[in-house]
Amino acid sequence: MAGIVELQELLQSMTPEIQRGEYVFCTVEGNYTDYVHLNPLGCFVESEGLTLILPVEAAEKAQLPYESTFKQITLTVHSSLDAVGLTAAVAAKLASYDISANVVAAYYHDHVFVHSERANEALLALQEFGAV
Repeated sequence: MAGIVELQELLQSMTPEIQRGEYVFCTVEGNYTDYVHLNPLGCFVESEGLTLILPVEAAEKAQLPYESTFKQITLTVHSSLDAVGLTAAVAAKLASYDISANVVAAYYHDHVFVHSERANEALLALQEFGAV
């Protein structure tokens, strides 16, 4: 099933949802296989190290340092990886409320990580797209 490409359709049909749990971004040395037991939600290899998105409990149990906790908001619309402008529109909307957006695009959905204490405010801001 192909994802939606048209930006206005994406914005108007998405129903953002806050997922359970809190997450942290950690940077570690080594390979993904060294950390698979922590059940990362996501990872990315950078020249400076391996970035892991972990449940806060897993990071604390492994004694990995982190700076902030985040809630995951899933945009719940099947966006195409070829869609243009969704990340920019979401980031701009949240920026207008002075909320940072850490966006991860997966195959079916885009996921926005926002500081935990701003998650409800971020959700309300993103819901404004459907009110247009």
